[in-house]
Amino acid sequence: MRLINRLLFLAVFSSILLVVWMIYFATTPISLQTDAEEFDLKAGSSLRSVGQQLADQNVLKEPWSFVLLVRAFGRAGDVKAGNYLIETGITPYDLFVILTNGNTSQSSITFIEGWTFAQMRTALNNNNDVKHMSMAYTDQQILEELGADEAYAEGLFFPDTYYFSRNSSDKDILKRAYQAMQTKLLTAWEGRDKSLPYTSPYQALIMASIVEKETGKASERPLIAGVFLHRLKLGMRLQTDPSVIYGMGDSFDGNIRKKDLLADTPYNTYTRTGLPPTPIAMPGHGAIEAALHPANTNALYFVGRGDGSHVFSATLAEHNRAVVQYQIRPNAKAR
Repeated sequence: MRLINRLLFLAVFSSILLVVWMIYFATTPISLQTDAEEFDLKAGSSLRSVGQQLADQNVLKEPWSFVLLVRAFGRAGDVKAGNYLIETGITPYDLFVILTNGNTSQSSITFIEGWTFAQMRTALNNNNDVKHMSMAYTDQQILEELGADEAYAEGLFFPDTYYFSRNSSDKDILKRAYQAMQTKLLTAWEGRDKSLPYTSPYQALIMASIVEKETGKASERPLIAGVFLHRLKLGMRLQTDPSVIYGMGDSFDGNIRKKDLLADTPYNTYTRTGLPPTPIAMPGHGAIEAALHPANTNALYFVGRGDGSHVFSATLAEHNRAVVQYQIRPNAKAR
C-alpha cells in the first residue's frame, strides 16, 4: 500500500514538475541571433520535422521541447507551411500560435489601374519577394497556365494590391488577379443596363479600358462611357487617342501627331469604326462600372481643360470652341 502511495505521489509530483517546466519553457522569450529571423517552413512537414527545421534555421535550440508543447495542446496536425518572420522577444507559446494559425510573413505588390500587361509583368518580375516561375513565359503561355480561354492577356487582370507569403509563385499572383477580374467583370455584367450594345462581357472590358485611360477623374467616367456609347450607336468612330497610342507600341515618344492619327492599325479608332480588338489597359472597378452603367448623354465630344477634367459638347461647333479655349488658347479669356 505504501508503495502504491509513493508511486502515486511520484506521478503527481512529476506531473506538477512537467507542467511547471512547460509553463516556464512556453513563456520564456526565445534567444535569437538577430532582431528578427525569417523561418521558411516547408509544406508537408511532420511535427518532428518542424522542430528540426526550427533548429536548423537558428530559431530554437531545443526543438523537442517545442514539439512537446504542440502535442500538449493537441495541435500536432495544425502547423501550417509558409514564410514566417520571427521577431525578438517572442516566446515558444507565441511561436506555437503563429505557426498553427498560419500568420505568415506577408509581402505585397500593387498593380495600378491603367497599366498594360507588360507593365504588370515588369512589376512582378522586379519584386524580390516573389518566386519567379513565369519570367520566361510568353503572354500566351501564361494564359495557358491559367486555363484562360482568351487569346490576349491585355486587360484580363484586376489592378489591386495583392498580399502574399514570401516566395509565393508569380503564377499564383497572376491567377488571383485573373480570377479577381473575372469575378468583378461577370458580377458587373449581370447587373448591367440591358440596352447597351455590347455582345459580351469582353466588349464591356474593352470599353472600360478606354474609359480608364481617358480620365482619372472618377465622377467623369460614366459620362465618358456615355459619349463613346452614343458615338457607337450613331455609327461614328470613337476617335480616342489612348487606343491609337496603344497601337503605336514602342514607337510612341510621348507625343501624338496627325500622321499617327492617319496611320491605320487595328487600334486606330480614327481610321476604324467600332471598338478596338482587345482592351488597351487594366481597368479598375470604377471604369468597369462606368462602362456597364454609362451616363445618358447627348454629348459626342469632350476635350481636356488641362486640370484633369473635361468639357463635354453635343455638337462639333461647340467642341471646336472648347478646343480653342482649352487647348489652342488656354490662357485667353473665354468670351
